[in-house]
Amino acid sequence: MSEILPRTIAIVGTGVAGTTAALTLRKEGFGGRIVLIGDEPEEPYQRPPLSKNMLRHSARPEAARLKPTSTWAEQDIELLTGTKVTGLDADALRLADGSQLPYDRLLLATGGRARTLPQAVGLDHVHTLRTLGDVAALRADLQPGGPLLVVGAGLVGLEVAATARAMGCQVTVLESSLQPLGRVLPARLRQEVMELHRAHGVRIHTDVRLERLDRHGDTLVATDHEGTLWEAQTVLVAVGMTPETTLARQAGLDLADGIVVDAYGTTSAPHIYAAGDVACHPDAILRQRVRIEQWNHAQEHGAAVAVNMLPGNHRPYDAVPWGWTNQYGVNLQICGHPAQADELIVQGGLTDFDFAAAAYRSGRLIGGIAAGRPVDFRALRRLVAEHSRDDGLLTAETDRGACP
Repeated sequence: MSEILPRTIAIVGTGVAGTTAALTLRKEGFGGRIVLIGDEPEEPYQRPPLSKNMLRHSARPEAARLKPTSTWAEQDIELLTGTKVTGLDADALRLADGSQLPYDRLLLATGGRARTLPQAVGLDHVHTLRTLGDVAALRADLQPGGPLLVVGAGLVGLEVAATARAMGCQVTVLESSLQPLGRVLPARLRQEVMELHRAHGVRIHTDVRLERLDRHGDTLVATDHEGTLWEAQTVLVAVGMTPETTLARQAGLDLADGIVVDAYGTTSAPHIYAAGDVACHPDAILRQRVRIEQWNHAQEHGAAVAVNMLPGNHRPYDAVPWGWTNQYGVNLQICGHPAQADELIVQGGLTDFDFAAAAYRSGRLIGGIAAGRPVDFRALRRLVAEHSRDDGLLTAETDRGACP
């Protein structure tokens, strides 16, 4: 029996996964109703600039928009911003205003929320950075150039540290692990990034277990498990994100650090799909389920799942995740899962950030990193996609070393 063409497709989440999915449905020729729903008041916008250009410069929110305002009407996509979905039934969404939105197929692209610290509850001048609404408040605190304390040395924390240094702020970073970027880079490169920040005047302290965060007058004071104190006027908590699975949990969908989906983006319920940061999907490189928090992955996953929501399409998603970070003018490009490698083969110099590196685990190529070598990076992405090892990419300058 042939599949019935859906009349209404609802998409919850106006991030890049949901937005790309809506546009892809139109591109694929879907002529039914598309409703794109987000609880943020802004039109769909880009998140990568939030920790960089949007934070440093007083740019208008429109500068971060994913698409011109006219796009939604031109594509006949009903964009509902500032709209909270409070419940999920098998064939309808319940909205905060009491209305219901019937659907034939549903995509959950709900992303996640910035994690917070219980020590920070109720304290002013303590920020997270996940949404466009977070940027203005953090920028206002940084503009006087006062001391900033960043809790967490992941990508967001270190990008904000670099931006704040460019704004003239004194910056201290506290990290609970032994090195920064533990979920992103192999150990040899984590150390180089840490030294890059120190060379630009950032104080990075690792293996810190934060016990308290208190306000003493105009000063915020952080205390670790050994009683060491750090003072600042502003604190950024950058300790990752929590996938937004509230609706999925209400609907009884399978969960595992996110919403469990198959290679086509389908959840455990018929006609309900998930994509982007919230989706825990099979990964062809690691051969296990993963949940990836990367802009390009969310974009590509959203597009792939949208195609599979239409009748007759069953195309497994097997794209290589990739992304980048820009700190102090160094553009570090990353693909695959290099943080899980046990061997790193490097061409060029790590210290001066002019290199291409192939990351292996048990002899299999699982990722790549490059700085200042975009051509080599494209080759690495291609090789990772082919799941093959090809030392021909590298020259006699190759340096082998372990990366636990």
